[in-house]
Amino acid sequence: MASPSLQNGQSALRLHALDSEDLPFLSAHLQDTLVRVGDIAFLPAKRRFALIGSRFDWAAELEGRLERCRSGLHFEGVQRVRCQCVARDRPDAILELLAVTFEPGPEPPSGVVRLIFAGGASIALDVECVEAQLADLGPRWKVAARPVHDLGRELDENASQGS
Repeated sequence: MASPSLQNGQSALRLHALDSEDLPFLSAHLQDTLVRVGDIAFLPAKRRFALIGSRFDWAAELEGRLERCRSGLHFEGVQRVRCQCVARDRPDAILELLAVTFEPGPEPPSGVVRLIFAGGASIALDVECVEAQLADLGPRWKVAARPVHDLGRELDENASQGS
C-alpha cells in the first residue's frame, strides 16, 4: 500500500509502535518536535493520550533539506498521565520533545511511557502496553536551521555539580 503524499511528491510518515522495542525508532523520528502545550490532550474515557507537533524531518535533513511537518502522535490504553514542569495554564508555551522512553511495569506488558522534553519537562503515561501511532498530517515547510544540542555545556555543568 502506498503512503499518502503530503506535497511535492513526498510521502507522509506513518509509524506504529506495538512494543518497547519499537519505541526507539519512533523516538528518533520525534526528536526535536515542537509541541504547543494546548495541543496535548488526555481523553480518559477513551484511554488515549494525543498530541500534535511540528516534527523536524531528520530523514529529509540527510537528503540536504531542512523541513518540519505537522505530525500527530497518540498512545492507546493509557490509564494515567502525570506531568512534570509542563505549564498547562500556558497553552501557547512550546515544548521541545527530546525522547520517548519505556520503563516496564511489574506486570508486563504494562509500564510507563515517558516523553522527555528540553528544560526538564516530562510527561509520564501509565500504559497497559505499548501501542502508539505517529502520522504526518501536513503541511510541510522549510526551516532555516537544523536543531542543535549543546551537549558539551550540559556535560560540563553536570561534571561541576558532581564535584
